[in-house]
Amino acid sequence: MAGRYFDEWKVGDTIAHDLHRTVTETDNLLFSTLTHNIQPLHIDLEAAKKSEFGQILVNGTFTFSLMVGITVGDTTAGTLVANLGYDELRMPKPVFIGDTLRAQTEVIELRPSKSRPGQGIVTWAHRMLNQRDEVVCECRRSALLKSRPA
Repeated sequence: MAGRYFDEWKVGDTIAHDLHRTVTETDNLLFSTLTHNIQPLHIDLEAAKKSEFGQILVNGTFTFSLMVGITVGDTTAGTLVANLGYDELRMPKPVFIGDTLRAQTEVIELRPSKSRPGQGIVTWAHRMLNQRDEVVCECRRSALLKSRPA
């Protein structure tokens, strides 16, 4: 199991996730169509060429989902009880087809659960960066985790 238990985390722990991912046209098109997002900036090259970006803009919810997905293996795989929320989601820079993305995580808060003995809440700051080291997506994620079995 790759994820860590609640009692294995410390505030300030940081992870530079090993997985990097180059975004493809197929990624963007499939995600946009599977989620019924008909925004022309994501699926219509001619419309996108006329925009301020001059090219297809990758669907922001794909970028967010990829960021969270990349972090799961190092954070919650096998130890998660439930994701509790995502806060302060921001996308300060656009993502384009061909960008290579990577994620970083920092623990910013820990607290034992008051209602669930043997479990605790971890809050992370997740950041997604492109190949130019620009932050393209960031959020706070809170999750309820199991503590290490006795």
